[in-house]
Amino acid sequence: MKSLVPLLLALAFTAGQAPAVHAASSTQHTAKADKDAKTAKSKTAAKSKATAKSKAKDKAKAKTAKAAPARPAIDYDGDEQVNLSEWQAVREFEQEMAANHGFDAAGLHDTMRQVRFIDSAVQLVKPAPPGKPKNWAAYSARFIEPIRIGAGVRFWNENADALARAEAQYGVPAEIIVGIIGVETIYGRDTGRFRVLDVLATLAFAYPEAPNRNDRMQFFRDELAKTLLLARQEHIDPFSLLGSFAGAVGMPQFMPSNILKYGVDYDGDGIVDLRGSPTDAIGSVANFLVEHGWDRTNGGAPVFEANVAPSRAWEPLMGGLAARYSPAELQAAGVATRANLPEDRLYGLVDLQNGAEPTEYWVANANFFAITKYNRSYFYAMSVVELGRAVKLSRGF
Repeated sequence: MKSLVPLLLALAFTAGQAPAVHAASSTQHTAKADKDAKTAKSKTAAKSKATAKSKAKDKAKAKTAKAAPARPAIDYDGDEQVNLSEWQAVREFEQEMAANHGFDAAGLHDTMRQVRFIDSAVQLVKPAPPGKPKNWAAYSARFIEPIRIGAGVRFWNENADALARAEAQYGVPAEIIVGIIGVETIYGRDTGRFRVLDVLATLAFAYPEAPNRNDRMQFFRDELAKTLLLARQEHIDPFSLLGSFAGAVGMPQFMPSNILKYGVDYDGDGIVDLRGSPTDAIGSVANFLVEHGWDRTNGGAPVFEANVAPSRAWEPLMGGLAARYSPAELQAAGVATRANLPEDRLYGLVDLQNGAEPTEYWVANANFFAITKYNRSYFYAMSVVELGRAVKLSRGF
């Protein structure tokens, strides 16, 4: 659901407090009459009283500033030279939202005036330049590591009841749910600090040049619309939604449209909260997988280690994100597994390239390919499987 690109450094906003400035004065003593001395004394007293009031006022201001809520930290300042709300395409979007979804045109325009253009989001969605070959060992090392495994054990232990309930209801093993949330955000630790409205508006109307630019702009435009609808439905400030550079939100990194379609109020509090409720995140991940082909009757591991014949007759079976071949077809093409595969199931052949080292081959069932609907990558899906397995083994029961 989201590309695993390292996030930018967070910019912290804190309430500043200026020191009070007090004027100093000196009094010249002269040989004047008592009346003048009394007048001077009166003026000094009045000034002292004014100074005391000023100190009290400054103290009250400092107290108020200290009590003010901190602004949410975000990863950028935004380009103030670009006013998206003045663009014709943005005005047309506002008109469509007003006509099709009943938004107040003036209010929506005011919202879009506050949206910032984020050049870093434009840069981050550009494809990586061709370079090093894919390396499964290097990729997996980023996710199957002690910190993430330890965090996964704590997450599982703290949410064992919700995970067990989701496994019973949806048929998705707890280790798969734990694997996804761990790969996505380290169990809510790294959910992103971009304002979702900013990045979605930027990518909807200023996507970089690419062969699929029009399709991607339409995708992000739809997600922008869904963000506004989601905020209205859940009665939240749309600018309070923080997420990845591509607009994914919360512990499981759902795009706004997927929150509306697959989000589950699994803790029963009346709202779908993927940012603050681990229970909602657990139920929503399980629901997403089931809606994308997870089959509870397909028990056991979703992948099986395989050996391939030197004849390479299996090459036409490579590629794709679906299980299409019977065990007999795989065997005839020179693909062998140690496990006995049920004959009534379909499978796919998965390659995990390892740079200069030999490629790993695996036979995957439909449940593995359901994970690839979350992120269209063999590396991603295998990382989910391996992290979940490592967390389960580390728990020890």
